[in-house]
Amino acid sequence: MSGPSGTCTVRVVLPYHLRTLARAERELALAVAGPVTLRAVLDALEARYPMLRGTIREYETGQRRAFLRFFACEDDWSHEPLDAALPEAVASGREPLLIIGAIAGG
Repeated sequence: MSGPSGTCTVRVVLPYHLRTLARAERELALAVAGPVTLRAVLDALEARYPMLRGTIREYETGQRRAFLRFFACEDDWSHEPLDAALPEAVASGREPLLIIGAIAGG
């Protein structure tokens, strides 16, 4: 959904531990200005929920933390460049951007 002044409403689904930290619902609607990229969505998320700064991206590098993954339209976007445009279905709010806590083990 495109709003006034060229913003889009992007849906984001957070994992339980980040929802708890942010005191937020499972799915959030964020206003994102400009091209809808991972960086733009994460910037909007951290602006609205400052307590999440450093939990999704490293403070120093801005890169994704190792045990978090990003999914858009059932595709893994975890290793895509932060400035790559997200799929139109995510940018329009039809599909959510999923932030998933990765599971490690053997």
